[in-house]
Amino acid sequence: MFHQEDGVKRLLISAAISITFFFTFAASAAAPTTDQALADRILGDPNAPVTIIEYSSLTCPSCRQFHVDILPKIRKNYIDTGKVKLIYRDFPFDQMGLLATVMARCAPSERFFSFVDVLFQQQANWSRSKQPFEALSRIGKLGGLNPSDFEACLKNAALVDGIVEKRLEGQKKFDVNATPTFIIDGDHKIVGSQPYEDFDKILSKKVK
Repeated sequence: MFHQEDGVKRLLISAAISITFFFTFAASAAAPTTDQALADRILGDPNAPVTIIEYSSLTCPSCRQFHVDILPKIRKNYIDTGKVKLIYRDFPFDQMGLLATVMARCAPSERFFSFVDVLFQQQANWSRSKQPFEALSRIGKLGGLNPSDFEACLKNAALVDGIVEKRLEGQKKFDVNATPTFIIDGDHKIVGSQPYEDFDKILSKKVK
């Protein structure tokens, strides 16, 4: 589980500035608009009666554990059955996490969770790479995101700033200071990659 540390806000703002200034490529026509890229990504039926909001960082090992080990069970029993929807919100803690978040947000919305799955599965490889842009570009290319689109998104200061701002909104609204954090229907909070049974105990009561 990742915890907030002093200076994280300054670090991310600095990272956002360095990312957007580093890339000077022309915007690609295929790149999503800022509003499209920042829109909530929803797993499941948008009209499902129960809502889980997940705050997650793509460089967080506990977030990876949740997505690999716990989420498949929640999907099978609650999301795929139309009872629950999961809204994924980014909560990057470092420049690598921010870079990966930009790439996932640049992917077509219908491929977002596929990108997230691959990023978590390969987390140990790209997050430690000495050439992170190249490592992430290879993943993006496999998913149909070409490097020029990725570069265009990295140049989009409004997108990068928007990701950081939404992270800060999570802190203010739900007192999120660690990842993963889950807000269930606004009245239950789970912090960390807890056992499936912890989620099932809450969800089973809500879907009755």
